[in-house]
Amino acid sequence: MSVTTGSGNPITVMLVEDHAIFREQLSELINRQPDMKVCGQTDRAADALQMIETEQPSIVLVDITLKGPSGLELLKDIKARDLRVPALVLSMHDELLYAERVLKAGARGYITKHETSKEVLSAIRRVVAGEVYLGTRMSARVLESFSTGAAPQQGVGQLTDRELEVFQLIGEGRGTREICGRLHLGVSTIDTYRARIKAKLNIESGNQLTHEAIRWVSQGQMSADGN
Repeated sequence: MSVTTGSGNPITVMLVEDHAIFREQLSELINRQPDMKVCGQTDRAADALQMIETEQPSIVLVDITLKGPSGLELLKDIKARDLRVPALVLSMHDELLYAERVLKAGARGYITKHETSKEVLSAIRRVVAGEVYLGTRMSARVLESFSTGAAPQQGVGQLTDRELEVFQLIGEGRGTREICGRLHLGVSTIDTYRARIKAKLNIESGNQLTHEAIRWVSQGQMSADGN
């Protein structure tokens, strides 16, 4: 028996993902389900906002890394515009670092790309049904924070959402001007973020910042591949 939305219609899913091949695979997976269909897909936050208003999907699947402003910024814009569409973040990035951030930004769940297709589909259905979805590690962390109190953030966890976004782009080998173009910010603003990141991470030079950012991105990719 098919599971549908409360109106009896299929679950309509919008994909906001910057990797075309993964987006195509995810679209095929969803469209094979009797209770789901993809109603739109894009790799840019600005296009996603316009498509959400037009298509009014049942759910939006969002990656953290997009072409231009990040998935985190998209979530904040969805919330600010009161678009009333549940969002599930599907990303390769570390759940323990990003899950709390995306929930605060307005998402209803976080799942990493190393999860099985079955679990991804289950997460979509649960979020559409009104639940909040988190993986096992993050769920345990949330429960622990309730019982013991939140521990102070350390390392990269100290960075604000925007600082983390800049750090990520540095680690991907993006230069200052390219980062400016992707985030629609001026050079002086990016330089300010770089200075704040160095202060928080006790980094002395620009070269060391680049080295640490590349190492952090590489570790994240290896972790995602290993899982």
